[in-house]
Amino acid sequence: MSCVETIQAYAFRSIGFGERLLPKGEYTLCEHFTLIGSGMIWNIYFGFVALLTGFFFAVALAVGKNSANPAWRKPAEWFIFIFRGSPLFIQFFFAYACFLNLKGVSSFFDPFTSAWLGALIVLFCNTAAYSGEIFYGALLSVPKGDIEAADAYGMTGWKRFRRITFPTMMRLAWPAYTNEAIFLFHATTLVFFSGFPAWRQKGDALYYASYFADKTFNPFVPYPILAFYFILLTLVIILLFGFVNRQLNRHLPQERRKKIRWRANLIR
Repeated sequence: MSCVETIQAYAFRSIGFGERLLPKGEYTLCEHFTLIGSGMIWNIYFGFVALLTGFFFAVALAVGKNSANPAWRKPAEWFIFIFRGSPLFIQFFFAYACFLNLKGVSSFFDPFTSAWLGALIVLFCNTAAYSGEIFYGALLSVPKGDIEAADAYGMTGWKRFRRITFPTMMRLAWPAYTNEAIFLFHATTLVFFSGFPAWRQKGDALYYASYFADKTFNPFVPYPILAFYFILLTLVIILLFGFVNRQLNRHLPQERRKKIRWRANLIR
């Protein structure tokens, strides 16, 4: 099978299109790149959907934690504390056990034991908690002069938040939020180790990398390829978030504009 035929057969195998059986015998470099790249579709799905939905929930958590009303503040504080205080790996196993028990109660919970939904919910809650704390810190750092100026113009409530508080909060939080986005996409590899099963042997990128490592007894080919794909993904995230960061700071003088600096999260 040529490389072009391999790409046609396996490029979308992870989502159910193409050759059903995995390759056997000679494992070419093209098969490594194609199948691991196919698995990246799931990693991008987990990261993109969790980041998009978690963003809005994180803003709500930040506003709730900053609220003077305990009915809003306490639930936000405890949610952030629980998901920031416990390891993501444990959250995967705990959620799977809970969904498995709920599955026995009602068939409604059947999809929740699958990786495409159950693991996504865990990633959503985790990134919302971390992002919520980032946004909360930025919310506290909004200059009081900006709020006082808005009050002087007669802006209150939602109008003040939409036009003054929220844009400033985003501008201050965006560099740190970029690092959170990068880590979230890296954390999608943990889905492979969680209790959530792959759908019909169509797993993520680490699933295929482990398959090749097990079959060839050579981890020095598939895992560097996997790392290469994630490096490319990280560069794309930095470029996209860097563009947004420039838009958020375009009204500031050049010397006051914050630049995004990527820092690895060694401890989560």
